[in-house]
Amino acid sequence: MKEKYIEDLKEIKEVMNRSTRFISLSGLSGVSTGIIAMGGVLFAYLSFFKEKNYLVYHAVELNKEAIIKLLMIAVTTLILSIVCAVFFTTRKTKKGNQKIINKQTKELIINLLIPLVTGGLLCLMLLFKGFLGILPSLTLIFYGLALINASKYTFAELRNLGLIEILIGLFAFQFITYSLLFWAFGFGMVQIIYGMIIQRKY
Repeated sequence: MKEKYIEDLKEIKEVMNRSTRFISLSGLSGVSTGIIAMGGVLFAYLSFFKEKNYLVYHAVELNKEAIIKLLMIAVTTLILSIVCAVFFTTRKTKKGNQKIINKQTKELIINLLIPLVTGGLLCLMLLFKGFLGILPSLTLIFYGLALINASKYTFAELRNLGLIEILIGLFAFQFITYSLLFWAFGFGMVQIIYGMIIQRKY
C-alpha cells in the first residue's frame, strides 16, 4: 500500500511539472551547441584573431570586410546551434508524446529572448564602434542572464548554468587578453558538461 502511494505521488508530481514547466529540453542540445561553439571559436581565432591583438579594452579599427567576416562566423555558429537545439528538443518532445508548442514553450522562449536580443543588439552596436575585445564577456553575461530568466519555466539546473556563464563572463572581462578562451570554455566545455548531466538525469 505504501509503495502505491509513493507511485501515485510521483505521477502527480510529474503531471504538475508537465503543466508548469517545459521539461523536453534535450541534453544532446547542450552537447551539440557546445561542440559547434568550440568549432566557431577555433575558426574565428585562426581566420581573424590570430592576425592582430583585438582583445583589448579600447576600440580598435575594423574595416567593413572584417566586420562582415566576424558577423558571418557568428551568424553561422548561431544558426547551426539553433538547428541542433530545435532538432534534439523536438525529437525528445515527440518521444514523450508532448506538444512542441504550448504555454510553457512560449513563456520559455519569451523569457530567453528578452536578455538575448538586448545583449545581441548591444554587442552589434559595440562591434560597429570597434569595441571587439569586450564582446566575449558581454555575450557570456547576457547568455547567463537569459538562462536564469528562462529557468523558472524548465529545469532548475538551467539557473545554475546561467550563474556559471555570468561568472565566466566576468572573468573574461577581467582577463580580457584570454577572453576568447573563456568564451570557448563557457559556450563550449560548460555547455557540453551541462548537456551530458541533463541527458543522464532526465
